[in-house]
Amino acid sequence: QVQVAVSGGGKVQAGGSLRLSCEASGSVLNIDRMGWYRQAPGPSREFIATITIGGRTNYADSAKGRFTIFSDTAKKAVYLQMNSLKSEDTAVYYCNVVDRIGMGYVDYWGQGTQVTVSS
Repeated sequence: QVQVAVSGGGKVQAGGSLRLSCEASGSVLNIDRMGWYRQAPGPSREFIATITIGGRTNYADSAKGRFTIFSDTAKKAVYLQMNSLKSEDTAVYYCNVVDRIGMGYVDYWGQGTQVTVSS
């Protein structure tokens, strides 16, 4: 059983900052990467950033220069520091954990956390 716990959402004014936290626990043995996605009202979940177990990061264009993803591998945790927030960053943010099992991968998702940016 794997649990992915997310915290850190909330309300902030445009230009402000928030930090999201995510920690995996349970039967997660071999994390390949962790990341963040978000979903504004609508069907699509948007990629924000990922970080591999080796520390390689990848960002969506919308996040570059404003958001920073970092991890604590010992805690199986990943964080998203969000600065210079804009109203269009308003969304439910989800943590993704990709566990490598044999030759395959398994995705785990945390519960979403609401981020609301007021202009």
